[in-house]
Amino acid sequence: MTLCTQNQYDVIIAGAGPAGSSLSIRLANAGLSVLLIEQKKFPREKLCGEFISPECLVHFEELGISPAISDARGTSLSETVFYSRSGKGVSVRSEWFGQTDSVALGLSRAEMDRLLVEQAKRAGVAVYEESSVNGLLIENASVCGVKIKDKNGNTSEIAANLTVDATGRTRSLARRLGNKAGQASPAKHVAFKTHLRGACVGRGACEIYVYSGGYGGCNRVEGGFYNLCFIASVKDTKRLESDAERVMREVVFTNQRARSAMENAVVAKPWLAVPIERFGRGELVPAEGMITVGDAAAFIDPFTGSGILLALESAKIAASAIMESFDTVFEFGAVANVYKDRYSATFDSRLRVCSMLRHAAFVPFLAETTISLLSLNERLRRKVARATRFSAGPAS
Repeated sequence: MTLCTQNQYDVIIAGAGPAGSSLSIRLANAGLSVLLIEQKKFPREKLCGEFISPECLVHFEELGISPAISDARGTSLSETVFYSRSGKGVSVRSEWFGQTDSVALGLSRAEMDRLLVEQAKRAGVAVYEESSVNGLLIENASVCGVKIKDKNGNTSEIAANLTVDATGRTRSLARRLGNKAGQASPAKHVAFKTHLRGACVGRGACEIYVYSGGYGGCNRVEGGFYNLCFIASVKDTKRLESDAERVMREVVFTNQRARSAMENAVVAKPWLAVPIERFGRGELVPAEGMITVGDAAAFIDPFTGSGILLALESAKIAASAIMESFDTVFEFGAVANVYKDRYSATFDSRLRVCSMLRHAAFVPFLAETTISLLSLNERLRRKVARATRFSAGPAS
């Protein structure tokens, strides 16, 4: 492979969410030169369930932000309770995914992402906020850098051995390739998110509500806010004129528990909304010289509470593949092959399980039946829950 000459960075990463930021920290700590590009200025709100599963705490320790996360005063979440439309619930305990007495954490993405970016800067990562990638550098059919524009409209070209798309579901870098790998199908669902005041959610609980065509979740985060994030069909969203509060009250509140928990709550922050064009795997290597991580690589169903975990795990897998190649003579093919193999071994099984559960969740009768069945057998419930987080194998 022919590399661009006079590379300015070993690795360029577009997108400073948990995948992009954590990858940049791991690579910088290994001695690589890294540029992290982010379109927004931190702190910034992000559409997310804002549920940090217990396994993420190991990553925070490795990344060096555990003390800062503790100081952020997030809410301890000891269980996730899934509610059918009739209000019947089944509980999944957080400790099933970590050590005994492990808890998940309710913390806003605005705060968590800010802490990760600050740590990236301390690690020596060059961070460009309020900058966007408006083109790719391509030489001999290989991506070898990016064209960027800052908030003042200034443009520049920056080269690198490896470019990483960590831009989330938008896959904004991969889409610039103009090939099938970067394209997406028309959206069938829309995700909405806001923060509420005064919701009546169970203490220490993340609550998940299923209803026809989608599902939503609510849990407490720092500052006394409750994060509400839900998915609705494009059909229902259009019918209700894309009015997020109407969708909440006329679609989400068809779930009895959702209505009782939030009918008197007050919307405290502006609504965010994004189309969801796909679930599951995307293209891990959309072009020579480029890989994807986080939601750009695969969008795992939010009801699993493992989206942030997938971002951190995929970044760790990518980091190990990249660092192994840079230890010798950098060869993109070696990075791509190792990354794809390890990614598939880690995620393919859980993505299949999530796909099956998603189809059940979107159909009220199937959701009711599944919740009733799982409520009868804790061992089965634990096995299914763990299958959304870990590779296939016996539950411990």
